[in-house]
Amino acid sequence: MNTSLTDRSGYDLQTLMTEQNRHLTETIVRESGRLGGFIRQRVPDPEDAEDILQEVLFELVEAYRLPEPIEQVGAWLFRVARNRIIDRFRKKREQPFPEAEDSEEGYWLDQALPALDSGPEASVARAMLLEAISMALDELPARQREVFIAHELDGLSFKELAVQSGENLNTLLGWKRLAVLHLRTRLQPLYDELS
Repeated sequence: MNTSLTDRSGYDLQTLMTEQNRHLTETIVRESGRLGGFIRQRVPDPEDAEDILQEVLFELVEAYRLPEPIEQVGAWLFRVARNRIIDRFRKKREQPFPEAEDSEEGYWLDQALPALDSGPEASVARAMLLEAISMALDELPARQREVFIAHELDGLSFKELAVQSGENLNTLLGWKRLAVLHLRTRLQPLYDELS
């Protein structure tokens, strides 16, 4: 008595599934090296790159379960990898540009600029944002610009600024807030483009 399952056309389903699994394994072994290299060239964080590779390979396994076969598996894998990379960058881009803070301790530039050690793409973005900030600072009224520079770049506290200038602490905080709001408005399009 034959215990193997057969479909209506007479194919042995067990043999068909074994053949599909073998073919899938061969495809993963053959393509994962090139695919991993492709992803690592575009994603500087090794953990993110590995996550994307695993997501793409998982999608391949899921696609093999579909009745329609994938034609040109290599091209399909690279297309899916490209889409996952774009999705990952879009998620990171959805982080809003930092808000202005009314606190004496808040340093807006620390939040607005990419970290120095975040890779070459972040370094380029940081340089472009610093240039745009410099141009936007030139548009500010003198007192707002001076307070922003003294606090953000020179590291002076608002108490020190109040003593030096003779201005009220709340006035200085207000000028800094107006400067940050102006910078935020001017830099948002560039921030969206770079993120």
